[in-house]
Amino acid sequence: MARTRLSRADRYDQLVEVSWALVRAEGADALTLGRLAERAGVAKPVVYSHFASRAALLAALFSEFDDRQTVMLEEYLEAAEESLNGRANAIANSYVGCALAQGRELTGVLAALEGSPELEQVKRESEHVYSERCREILAPFGTTGGLAQPPMTAIFGAAEALSHAAVTGVLSSDEAKGELAALIVAVVGRT
Repeated sequence: MARTRLSRADRYDQLVEVSWALVRAEGADALTLGRLAERAGVAKPVVYSHFASRAALLAALFSEFDDRQTVMLEEYLEAAEESLNGRANAIANSYVGCALAQGRELTGVLAALEGSPELEQVKRESEHVYSERCREILAPFGTTGGLAQPPMTAIFGAAEALSHAAVTGVLSSDEAKGELAALIVAVVGRT
C-alpha cells in the first residue's frame, strides 16, 4: 500500500493527532519518536524532521493543547456577559471544558513536562501567558483595580484540581465549572 504524501503542515498535524491517540491508548511513557513513527506509518526520519527529541514532542503536544485552550477562552468570552459572573463563567467553562475535551491523556503529558526542567519551563511560560490574560479579563471587577499573583495562583490551582476531578469523574462537568466560577467571583470580590 502506497503512503500518502502530506504537506509538512499536514504531516505535523497528523503526528500530533497520532501522538495524542498513542498517549490515550498506552500512556505518556509509551510515547517515543520511534513508536510514533510506527503508529503513524512513517519512517523515523519523518518524525525526527518535525521533533528533534521526545521532549520537543511533549512540548508540542502541550503547546497544541494550550492553543486550543486559548481559543476556547476567547470563544466563551465573546458570548459572555460583561460582568464578573459572566467573565468567571467564561474562564471556568473554557478551562474545565478544554481539559474534558482533551481527556485523561493530558495528565500524562503534564506529568512528563514536570519531569524535565526545560519542559517545565515551557509549561510555566504558557501558564503565565494564560494567567495574565485572565488577570486582564478580571481586573475591572477587582476592588483594587488589579489582581496580585497570590489570588491568580489560587484560582489556577483550583482550576487544575477541579478540571482533574471532572476528567477523572470525581465531579461532574457542571460541578467543576460551577465551583471554579464561584471561586473566581469570591477571590476577585475580595481583592
